[in-house]
Amino acid sequence: MAKVGFIGLGNMGLPMAQNLLKADFAITGFDLNAQATEKLAASGGRGANSLADACKDAEVVITMLPAGEQVREVYLGDGGVLAAVAFGTLLIDSSTIDVKTARDVAQAAQGQAFAMVDAPVSGGVAGAEAATLTFMVGGDDDAFERARPLLEKMGKTIVHAGGPGNGQAAKICNNMILGASMIVVSEAFLLAEKLGLDAQKLFDISSKSSGQCWSMTSYCPVPGLVPTSPANRDYKAGFTAAMMLKDLKLAQAAARATHATTPLGAGAAAVYERFVESGDGSVDFSGIIRYLRGA
Repeated sequence: MAKVGFIGLGNMGLPMAQNLLKADFAITGFDLNAQATEKLAASGGRGANSLADACKDAEVVITMLPAGEQVREVYLGDGGVLAAVAFGTLLIDSSTIDVKTARDVAQAAQGQAFAMVDAPVSGGVAGAEAATLTFMVGGDDDAFERARPLLEKMGKTIVHAGGPGNGQAAKICNNMILGASMIVVSEAFLLAEKLGLDAQKLFDISSKSSGQCWSMTSYCPVPGLVPTSPANRDYKAGFTAAMMLKDLKLAQAAARATHATTPLGAGAAAVYERFVESGDGSVDFSGIIRYLRGA
C-alpha cells in the first residue's frame, strides 16, 4: 500500500489516519501536539518529528488543518510540503478553508507538477471515526481518481465537485444550509413548547412531512428524540459551534466576493457569533437551542 504522510492529527485528522492504518496504508503523521502524534504511533503508525519528516518518502500527503492561514504556511512556506515532497507525490488537503486559498495553493502545486485536490469533509468526529465521511473534492479528473482509493477508506460518499477549490465551495454552501436549518429547527421546537405542543408530537409530524431535514431527523437539538444526537449528551461536541461559525463566516466572505445575496446565511452567522461570544464555542453547534431559549 502507498506510504502516506498525514499532517494535522486533531479530532478529525487522527481517526482519519487511523482508518487508513486499518486499510494497511503506511502512515507517518505529524502534529504540533506531540500527544496526537503519540496516539497515532500507538495505533500502528509512525510519529514524525517534523513536517519534512512526515513528507519524506511519502507517495501521498494529506493535510487536515484549522484554517487557510495554516494551509498556506504548511504548503507554501519555507520548508513546507511543496519543498519537502518528491516529484509525483499526490497532495490532498481536507481542511475547510476559503476557496481563494484552496485555489492559490492548488495553482502553486500544479506549477511544480504536483497533483492536488481539495477534499473537505462532512460528518463530524463520529463520521471520521466510523469512516462514513462525505468528501467534497475539487481538482482535475486525474488527481481525483488518484485520491479516490484513499478517500474511500475514510469516507462513505465521495463526490467530485469540479475543478480546484470546488470542494471548498461545496463545503461552505452545505454548511450554510446546515447552520441556518439548525437555527430554524430549534426555533420551531421552542415555539411549539410555548404553544403547548409536545416536542415528540412535533417531531413525529415534521420528520415525516415538509419540515423534514437533517437537522431534524439526524441531529435533533431536543434531547430524547434522536438517539444519536448530541442533545442527549449535554451537547458534547461532534462539531463545535465555533467551527460552525468559522464555516458560516467563510460562506459570507465568499458571498461578498461574488456579490451573492445570502440574507439567511448572514443571519445564521450573526446568531452563531453571539452564541460563541457568550462562551459556548466549544459545545456542539446544535446547542444553539440553549442560546435561543435564553435569548
